[in-house]
Parts: sequence; C-alpha cells; structure tokens
Amino acid sequence: MEWHSSDAQSLTIIDREIGAHVFSPAEYEIVRRVIYATADFEYKSLIRFSERALHAGAAALAARTAIVVDTPMVKVGISQSIQNTFVNPVYCGVEALTRPQKSKTIAAWGMESLAKRYVEGIFIIGQAQTALNTIINLIEAEEIKPALVIATPAGFLNLAAAKESLKNSVIPHITLESDKGNAVVAAAIVDGLVDLAWQAYGKNG
Repeated sequence: MEWHSSDAQSLTIIDREIGAHVFSPAEYEIVRRVIYATADFEYKSLIRFSERALHAGAAALAARTAIVVDTPMVKVGISQSIQNTFVNPVYCGVEALTRPQKSKTIAAWGMESLAKRYVEGIFIIGQAQTALNTIINLIEAEEIKPALVIATPAGFLNLAAAKESLKNSVIPHITLESDKGNAVVAAAIVDGLVDLAWQAYGKNG
C-alpha cells in the first residue's frame, strides 16, 4: 500500500492511542491496518494470530499460492494489493461456476468446490459464516491443508465453535476472538500481510 501524509497522521494517532502492546512488529502492522480501516480500537484485543501464521502466509503469497475468498467484497478489497505485488490467482466462492446444493448456501458450496481444487490454498472468509464452517469441516476431514486461513465473519450461530476448531487445528490462521468482524477486516489483514511479504520476498526478488 502506498501511504500518503494523511495516512501517516492517522497511523500516528493509532500508535499513540494503542500505546504499549505485546504484538510482534509484524503482528502490530496487521493490527494497526485493521484499526485504520475500521476506526475501531477494540480490534486491538480481538485479533488472534496462530504460531507462524504470518510467516506461513507471507511464504505462501511469495510462492504465488492460489487465494480463495468467500465473497466478491473480499475479492475487491484485496485485488489491488495482490495485483501490484505477487499476482496470486484469486477465486471467489460466490462466483464459482458450480451446481449449488439446496442444503448449502452459495458461498459454502462455492468454497467447498474451490477448496477441493486448491487444497493448499490461502482461504479468506470475511463475510459468510457458512463458508467458514465448510472450510473447518474439510480441514477436520483432512481433505484440505490450507497454507493460511483468515476468518473474520460476523455471526451468532456457532461462530465461536467454528473458530475454536480452527484454533485447535495445526493450520496457520488469523481470526477474531469475537462475534464481530466483516469483509473490511479481512481485506485489511490481507493488505498488511501482502506488504510484509513484499518487503521480505518481493522487492529484491
């Protein structure tokens, strides 16, 4: 992301408001991106990173791993940063050309179809809880082994259980300890991760 003077001023305010924290420098970059995108400082205490999540995600981006997202809003939110850097292919569950089952939402069915095609992809669920449930089920069935899962959908029905299952898995992941969340949060996390990966792997590659 190209920062401008107004961005720098906003980030300075964020840094001052957050103050002392326990995040690593890379994790903090993600956290401040989310707060900048949402103007919600509560995310400081909600974002959870699994061990090596950022390292695994950055390496997967640099390897041009396919990215699978749940909805067009997430796809649009990350497209510029992806196209300006590693140019990973990005696929959207809602846009997948599949034959939906009546027992599943379009997002869930599309995510399942794409996941089985890109079993080691980067999966980003920012809006559809049913898509997250689908990914969790596929992970538990050992049908897929994602390089990274970013899960920030809002919801009330069994969302905590889905996130707990993800937390207990060995899959690298970034999620929220809350029923809050949306596609904007997911996109902000991805954009921050892309910048970190580009610094590490891209600029001199």
